[in-house]
Amino acid sequence: MNHLSLTFSAEAEPTRIDLFLSREMEGESRATVQRLIETGNVLVDGKQVRTSLKLRGGEQIEIDIPPLLPAEPMAEAIPLEVLYEDSDLIVINKAAGMVVHPGAGNTSGTLVNALLAHCTDLAGIGGELRPGIVHRLDKGTSGVLVAAKHDRAHQALSEQFSVHSVKRIYQALIYGSPQTDTGKIEGIIGRHPTERLRLSGKAKNGKHAVTRWKVKERYGRVSLVELRLETGRTHQIRVHLTEAGFPLLGDPLYPDGGRCNNIPDTQLRGMINRLGRQALHARCLGFIHPSSGEYVEFTTEPPEDMQELLAYLRKGSE
Repeated sequence: MNHLSLTFSAEAEPTRIDLFLSREMEGESRATVQRLIETGNVLVDGKQVRTSLKLRGGEQIEIDIPPLLPAEPMAEAIPLEVLYEDSDLIVINKAAGMVVHPGAGNTSGTLVNALLAHCTDLAGIGGELRPGIVHRLDKGTSGVLVAAKHDRAHQALSEQFSVHSVKRIYQALIYGSPQTDTGKIEGIIGRHPTERLRLSGKAKNGKHAVTRWKVKERYGRVSLVELRLETGRTHQIRVHLTEAGFPLLGDPLYPDGGRCNNIPDTQLRGMINRLGRQALHARCLGFIHPSSGEYVEFTTEPPEDMQELLAYLRKGSE
C-alpha cells in the first residue's frame, strides 16, 4: 500500500478534489482517482469526502493507493462442492467465508481462483480465460451459485438475472418475530451516507430493490425466515431486514442494536457470536439452461453452523 500526502495551496483557485488529484498523481486517470475517493482511500483533513468536494485552500490530503491486482487471477486447487457441471456452466454450493471474485484485499483464495483450477474446458469470457461470474454471494453467505464457461452461456444467464426471471430463495435466522407471516420490502438501496462499506435504503441515490419474505419457524427472540429476491442488489437482504428491525444473526457489518447481548440464554449467545458471519444461506437457484432451454433447479441445506443453531432453537421450543 503506497501512501501519498498532499497540501492544496491556500492561494490556488477552488478546484474539485478528483480533478486536483488526477493532475497531481502522475499516471493515474481521473476515473482511478474517483474510485480511490469512493472507496475511502482519500482523506481530506482526516475525513472521507465525495468526488465532488471543492477544495478551497489549505486542505491536507492523505491518499492510500492499494497495490495493483494481477491482470489474470491465478488458478488455485481449492476444494469445491460441485452440484452440477456441463460444457456450458457449473453450479456450486459456495462455502461461507469464500469471496467470489478477486479484489482489493482478496487476490487469492476466491471462488474464481478455485474455478480456474477446477474447470478444464473454459472457452473464455469476453476474450479472457476465466469463469463467467453471473451473480455473487457475499463472503459470509453460503449457498447455490452458477458460473458460465463461455460467452454464450454467460450472456444467456445474465439476461435472466437482468429481467429477474431467476428463482432465488434464501433462508436466514433473524432477531425478532414479525407480526405477520409474510410480507414484502421495497425501496432503493444505495451507498450508506457515512459508512463506506455498508449500503442503505436511506441513500440519496440507489437502485430499486424488492424482497419477499415468509416466516417459517418462530423461537421467541429469533425467527427462521425464507426470502425470495425479485431483484439482486448488493447486501439486499441484509439491508432490508436490518432496516425493517429484524437484523440477521451474526452479521458483522450491519448492527443488531444489542439484540444478541439481550438474549438471556448464554449458550445461544455464544453460538451466535461464534458464527462470525451473517446467518444467511442461498438455498435454491432455478433458471433456464442456456443450451437445452429447460428449467433447472438446485437446492442445498444450510451449512453446519446454521444447522447447529437451528437444532438448538428447535430443541428449546419443544
